[in-house]
Amino acid sequence: MSFSAGVRKQGIIRGRAWPVHVLLILVTLAIGFPLVYAALISTQGNPDIFAFKLTPGDKLAKHFDDVWVGRSLGRSMWNSTVQSVLITVAKTVLSLAAGLAFVYFRFRGKWLVFFFVLVTLMMPTEVMILALFRLVSSLGWQNTMTALVVPFAASATGAFLFRQHFSNLPSELAEAAQVDGASPIQFLTKVLIPVSWNAIGALAVIQFVYGWNMYLWPVLIISDQKSQVIQVALQNLQGIDVGLTYGPLMLAALLASIPPAIIFILLQKQFMSGFSIGADK
Repeated sequence: MSFSAGVRKQGIIRGRAWPVHVLLILVTLAIGFPLVYAALISTQGNPDIFAFKLTPGDKLAKHFDDVWVGRSLGRSMWNSTVQSVLITVAKTVLSLAAGLAFVYFRFRGKWLVFFFVLVTLMMPTEVMILALFRLVSSLGWQNTMTALVVPFAASATGAFLFRQHFSNLPSELAEAAQVDGASPIQFLTKVLIPVSWNAIGALAVIQFVYGWNMYLWPVLIISDQKSQVIQVALQNLQGIDVGLTYGPLMLAALLASIPPAIIFILLQKQFMSGFSIGADK
């Protein structure tokens, strides 16, 4: 009797849940349609695009040759990849060091320093862009990868993230490391980092996408097209052929979205759990 009642109850729950599944399917289709349509446009010429044809065209090979060979999109993607990786690594390392200092070190004015770190979170890059441009230009870093990476090597967001994460860890970890005679670097590399991979992965995804989407600063500091990044290269693609051609633009946009998508897929687990660390403690 109880088994039959359980089956009937399960069937009722499933019967009531079908509208939710239908809604989720519709939402998924609505979100995925622009991506599918962009892929479709990347194979068509302007006449087919303006005619709203929903069948693939025959211009994919030409568009790929235009953007990858003719405009060296691959070189721009490589520049952005190097820039984003270097920014991610630098911000992660410095953020780990900052979190270690703010939690496990005692020094005068620590809370004042942390307050100024938080203040920088409210200062967008555009506020400091002119002063930053003058400083980097005076150092002779124009058209170099150094100019794209060094000004963004530190992250207030990362320092705050690791400070909060390390604060949630048991204090016995630091006490045990002191008893064993571990140095601060050994404590960081052998104790803190192994238990912080989720936070590191979450920060890495955020900072990689941040570096990949950078546009304003490269426009100002990079004038050599061989050293330019992908976002500026996408803007320069508007001059292909005569007038504005949407097929190459859509193809280039799809190609440019691949590296961030790969990073997110690889670090999806860490990203999803990185900001809920310590919730079960």
